Amino acid sequence: MRRSREGRARGAGPDMAAYLQWRRFVFFDRETVREPSAPDGAAAKPFALPPGIAVCDSGRGSLVFGDILCQIWFLPRSLQLSSFQAYKLRVTHLYQLKQHSILVSIGEDEEGINPLVKVWNLEKRDGGNPLCTRIFPAIPGNKPTVVSCLTVHENLNFMAIGFADGSVVLTKGDITRDRHSKTQILHEGSYPVTGLAFRQSGKTTHLFVVTTENIQSYMLSVKDYPRLELDTHGCGLRCSSLSDPSQDLQFIVAGNECVYLYQPDERGPCFAFEGQKLIVHWYRGYLIIVSKDRKTSPKSEFAGNEAQNSDKQVLNIYDLCNKFIAYNSIFDDIVDVLAEWGSLYVLTRDGKIHVLQEKDTQTKLEMLFRKNLFEMAINLAKSHHLDSDGLSEIFRQYGDHLYNKGNHDGAIQQYIRTIGKLEPSYVIRKFLDAQRIHNLTAYLQMLHLQSLANADHTTLLLNCYTKLKDSSKLEEFIKTSESEVHFDVETAIKVLRQAGYYSHAVYLAEKHEHHEWYLKIQLEDIKNYQEALHYIGKLPFEQAESNMKRYGKILMHHVPNETTELLKILCTDYHPSGGNECPGMLEGKKANSEEFIPIFANNSRELKAFLEHMTEVQADSPQGVYDTLLELRLQNWAHEQDEQTKEKLHDEALTLLKSGRFKTVFDKALVLCQMHNFKDGVLYLYEQGKLFQQIMHYHMQNEQYKKVIEVCELYGDQEACLWEQALSYFARKEENCKEYIAAVLKHIENKNLMPPLLVVQTLAHNSTATLSVIKDYLVNKLQKQSQQIQQDEQRIQKYREETTRIRLEIEELKESPKIFQKTKCSICTGALELPSVHFLCGHSFHQHCFESYSESDSECPTCMPENRKVMDMIRAQEQKRDLHDQFQHQLKCSNDGFSVVADYFGRGVFNKLTLITDLPSGKTATTIEAGLQRELLIHSKRST
Repeated sequence: MRRSREGRARGAGPDMAAYLQWRRFVFFDRETVREPSAPDGAAAKPFALPPGIAVCDSGRGSLVFGDILCQIWFLPRSLQLSSFQAYKLRVTHLYQLKQHSILVSIGEDEEGINPLVKVWNLEKRDGGNPLCTRIFPAIPGNKPTVVSCLTVHENLNFMAIGFADGSVVLTKGDITRDRHSKTQILHEGSYPVTGLAFRQSGKTTHLFVVTTENIQSYMLSVKDYPRLELDTHGCGLRCSSLSDPSQDLQFIVAGNECVYLYQPDERGPCFAFEGQKLIVHWYRGYLIIVSKDRKTSPKSEFAGNEAQNSDKQVLNIYDLCNKFIAYNSIFDDIVDVLAEWGSLYVLTRDGKIHVLQEKDTQTKLEMLFRKNLFEMAINLAKSHHLDSDGLSEIFRQYGDHLYNKGNHDGAIQQYIRTIGKLEPSYVIRKFLDAQRIHNLTAYLQMLHLQSLANADHTTLLLNCYTKLKDSSKLEEFIKTSESEVHFDVETAIKVLRQAGYYSHAVYLAEKHEHHEWYLKIQLEDIKNYQEALHYIGKLPFEQAESNMKRYGKILMHHVPNETTELLKILCTDYHPSGGNECPGMLEGKKANSEEFIPIFANNSRELKAFLEHMTEVQADSPQGVYDTLLELRLQNWAHEQDEQTKEKLHDEALTLLKSGRFKTVFDKALVLCQMHNFKDGVLYLYEQGKLFQQIMHYHMQNEQYKKVIEVCELYGDQEACLWEQALSYFARKEENCKEYIAAVLKHIENKNLMPPLLVVQTLAHNSTATLSVIKDYLVNKLQKQSQQIQQDEQRIQKYREETTRIRLEIEELKESPKIFQKTKCSICTGALELPSVHFLCGHSFHQHCFESYSESDSECPTCMPENRKVMDMIRAQEQKRDLHDQFQHQLKCSNDGFSVVADYFGRGVFNKLTLITDLPSGKTATTIEAGLQRELLIHSKRST
């Protein structure tokens, strides 16, 4: 007992001090309920309650009263009273369920202590009255005692009745029927039971029992109903209630010193509300307490609630969550306070009903704003579940109030709570003063934490850090994990770089993989070229390639060797050094080495090493690599002074030329060799390009006579004009070139490349060339021509004799019969038998052999191939001899017109020749002679 009282004292102390500071407001409007207006427009009178009301309750749209005259009254919202007789003597207790149209009453039908419990179904009627579904006595056992309190569970499965002797009777089951319920004594004690309340949490049901001296709880969802004593003090009748879920369904017990709240297993907070408590109710998060006015004399706690018209009573409505008094007023002798239709109804002993209508949330907030009670307004708005926009407006007004008072630290805290609703510029403009920069920093930090900052906000925050020189905050801001980044990284890098915080900017760029910014800062600001190059080597291939193209020149200027090595790797078999390659990628990538050549603009030594490396490890390197390497080697060769080194460079350049990589760019390679006067390279390319005349002209320009002769000997068979050009070259030389002229003339003579007259004309230009130079040539030439003339004359004589013989044969055929004496077939060589076919040419055939092999009935199968050749030659000459335009064109373009005319004359272009292929019947002498001429022509051709 002592420990409990000490605990009570400890709990009451601080809350008493807080209570004295609780503000009072008028959040309820008080009016007196009046009767409906009269038809004549007269003023309505106050509504009058029935006399003798003893008990009250409300629910299901009505106020329910029980009077001492055994009547139960119903007052709906229309104020049309109705009643029925429930008992014969009096009604002592009422309980109206909120979720069911069930009313439980306790009263007396006869004198003595014999209370009866009646359960009424208000939806069903029995003779105009509600249907009574159950009646049973309320006495616990056989002991006559007075009922002190009543409560019913909303699920209709539990009902508890408290008695003045300290007993509690529990009815379990369907309370509306006798057969489905069981009644038992749950509690017995020495002190009157003053309050009961069921608490349902999930599937667990508790019953709170309060007496004048203690408080206990029973767990009804467990067998044997275990009991737990919560405290060793109690309260008077009607001074306990159960809160709603906003206060976690706590059991409220109002003593004269404090109000205590209890959980089923422990005591909760307490509030030091002094005064003798008469009535306690809970309504929509408010605690309603009716207490004695301190100016009146005290009454007995348990039995002192009888009507005393002279008493004044105070009604207080407390908001325990926000710790203020929502309403306070004095009434004359309150019977009860009921809640229905969204309002509170205060019933007084004088028969009047006073309605307390709660003001709307906005009105209450405006009242608080006028008094600058913004914290209380915020708490009130939260408890009323005001939306975020409404809360944000309160925060803004509160922030403006603090700002105007000069409390900038407090104001910024309120503005921070508006983030996401209030435009940031509204706040930022207020704190741009340098003296308030720390407040602005706090606001911008929170703006970033909520991921609502834009690039301008990031810039401003970082500028604040740099102005404050708060490196620790700056590092904390930028070194958040990637999942917590609430700012635009690129903007942050720009600002840090501009402010000179290069290390922070580099850290941010590296962490968030802004490669371009990292390299830009390292190379342009920090000048750490080695680190920048190392960083590029860790990048994925595509990014490493693009950054080397961008920054390669500056890296090559400062760290040429390392840059060259990285380029070698990048263009052959690249793998990121940091292991950043994609999983599963075994084969490295390679860049186009030709694209990196401009990087070596001023580093020829590194360029040469790079190009030689590429040609060695990658034979299929781009053509530009080989072109550049050739040009580089030729430059080095041309500028080298040391003979031994120059020879080595000469061999390297020539080896590269002979590698076969310049076939497609022959002209470019030739130009390079000519630009650098690389003789061997030029000659090699001339030879590869079959430019034999250029080779000879090159030697002619350098007056290398032996080389000229060698070129003619090597390539003269492929291009015969080389000897003619050589003869012309030597002929123009004024110095003694007899030896070389003789060699040229010998070859011209052997190959018969030039007419002698042209040779004489060519050598006539040389003043040093005498007749002795060409004496042997002319003699040999004349001898050969004499031999040719002699051969031609012999051939002419032979043709004449042949022609004479053929003419004699023709004459003989004309004048004498032809005797065919062939005994063998000219095709099968078998003995000739009749029928047979004979031709004037002397060939004879079996008829069946002739028909099998001949293609024409008028031609000899044996002579036909040769005859056709002759005929084809004749037809070809006939087709060409009419080509006048062609003849004229050749005649004009030719240097030797006589040879063209002789050629056409030899073809018979100027002869008119008539061909007769078939001999028709009835041949005339003319036609026969024409046929003989044809035969003669064919025969002479065959003989030839």
